[in-house]
Amino acid sequence: MKPLPRRDPTRGRPGRAAWLLPFLFLATSCSPTPSPAPPNIVLIYADDLGWRDLGVQGSGFYETPNIDRLAAEGMRFTDAYANAPNCAPSRAALISGQYAPRTGIYTVGSSERGPAEERALLAVENETTLGLDVVTIAEVLSDAGYATGHAGKWHLGGEGFLPEDQGFTWSIAGNEAGAPPDYFYPYARGDRRVPGLEDGAEGEYLPERLVDEGIDFIDRSQGGPFFLYLSHYTVHTPIQAREEITERYRTKPPADGHENPTYAAMIESLDQGVGRILDALEERGLSENTVVIFASDNGGFGPVTSMAPLRGSKGMLYEGGIRTPLMVRWPEGIAPGSTSATPVIGLDLYPTFAELAGASLPEDQPLDGVSLVPTLTGSGEVPERDLVWHFPAYLEADRSVAGTWRTTPASALRRGPYKVIHFFEDDRWEVYDLTSDVSETDDLSAARPELTEQLRSRLQAWWTDVDAFLPTEPNPLYRGEAN
Repeated sequence: MKPLPRRDPTRGRPGRAAWLLPFLFLATSCSPTPSPAPPNIVLIYADDLGWRDLGVQGSGFYETPNIDRLAAEGMRFTDAYANAPNCAPSRAALISGQYAPRTGIYTVGSSERGPAEERALLAVENETTLGLDVVTIAEVLSDAGYATGHAGKWHLGGEGFLPEDQGFTWSIAGNEAGAPPDYFYPYARGDRRVPGLEDGAEGEYLPERLVDEGIDFIDRSQGGPFFLYLSHYTVHTPIQAREEITERYRTKPPADGHENPTYAAMIESLDQGVGRILDALEERGLSENTVVIFASDNGGFGPVTSMAPLRGSKGMLYEGGIRTPLMVRWPEGIAPGSTSATPVIGLDLYPTFAELAGASLPEDQPLDGVSLVPTLTGSGEVPERDLVWHFPAYLEADRSVAGTWRTTPASALRRGPYKVIHFFEDDRWEVYDLTSDVSETDDLSAARPELTEQLRSRLQAWWTDVDAFLPTEPNPLYRGEAN
C-alpha cells in the first residue's frame, strides 16, 4: 500500500471527530475512562438509482421498506448530489475526495461519443484509471486501523489499479468494467464475466451474492473497526431481475412515470439487501456504533425511470442527472427521523469518514469536500460553499432524449439556491432558482444579469483554481452548426 503522509494533530482539523471531545476531556480530567471506539462504516452505493426511485423519496410504484426504514432511523438529505452525471467520474471522486480535473477522470471511457461530424468541439482526453499516487479513503482508514473491504463495482482501472492496489485489504467482483454482462450466475457473456464469483450456484442473483460477501466481511472484521464499501452494480443495465418479484409489479398501476416492472424488481432486490445488512449488524450487536450510508453514483437511467419533477436524467447536468438519494444512520450520533436541506455532494464522504474514524488526512493532496459530521450530529453547520460539476465531454442520446446528444460539453455550479449551467458549444449560460424552480424551467440568465455574472465569475474562477480542461478548440471534423 502507498505510504500515507501523516498530519500533525496539532495543525488544522482535530485528530478526532468533534463528538469525541467531551469524552477526551473526561478521560484527562477525571478517572482514566477509555475513549469510545471509532464507529464502523458501511457505505452502500447504488448504481444509476434516481433521486425519486425510493418510497421515502416519493415513488408510489417502487417498494423500498428497508431503505425507507434506514432513512427513518437516521438523517435524509433532500439536496444531495452525485459527484458527476455518470459512473466512473463519480466513483473516482468518491474514492479520491477530488473533483474530476484533479484525477483526469471526467467521464466513462472515451469523451468522444457519438458521430464525430456532429461534435463542434474537441473533448477532453479522458483518463480511465485512478492514479496510484492518489491517497484513497481506503488508505486513510486503513492507516487509522480499519479493516477495509470492497464488494462489487470498481470501474477505476484493471490489473494493477484494482481495489487491492488502492488501500482495500479485501475485494471481490470488481475490475475496470462498468456493468455486469449478466446479473445471474455465472455472471458471464462470451469472455466477459464478473471476477471472483466463479464458485456461485445456478440461479444466484448478483445483488444477493454481493450482500453475502459483505456480511462475510463483517463477520471476519467485527473484532475492530471496519469499512465496507458495498458497491452495487444494480440498478445499471442490463435490466434483469428475479421473475417472481417482477411478476408482482406487472399488475401494479404506474405512478408518476414509474412503471417498468423489471426495474422495480431490481430496486426491490437492492432494498432487500439493505435490510439484510441492517439485520446482520443488529444480530451481531454492531448497530449502535456503525454508520450506514446509502447513496447513488448519479441520476437515474432515463429510458426506464423518471426523476420528475427534476429535469433530465443520467448523463446531464440538470438536476435529474446529478441529484441523488443520501441517507445516513448512526444510532450513537444521529437523531432518528431527521432531514437536512443543506446542499451536499459525494465528495464530502471522504472527509466525513476520516473525521468519524479520527484519521489523519493526507497533507499534500487537496480535498474538495467538507466533513458532514457537524450536520449529522447536530453540533454545527456545513459552511456555505460552491458545488461544481465539470463535464467537458459528449454523451450520445438514449431512448429518453430527442436529437443526437444527451449532453454536449458543459459545466455547472450551485451556490445557495442558485445554479448556473454553461454549455461550451454555443457559450450559453442558464441560471435557475432551485428553491422555486426545482424543475429548471425558468432560465433567469437574461432577467437577472447581475446574478448571472456573479455565478459565471465563480465558475470561471473554479476552472482556473483546479486547472480544468476547457473544451474551446473547434473540431476539424465537424460538419454542422453548434447546438
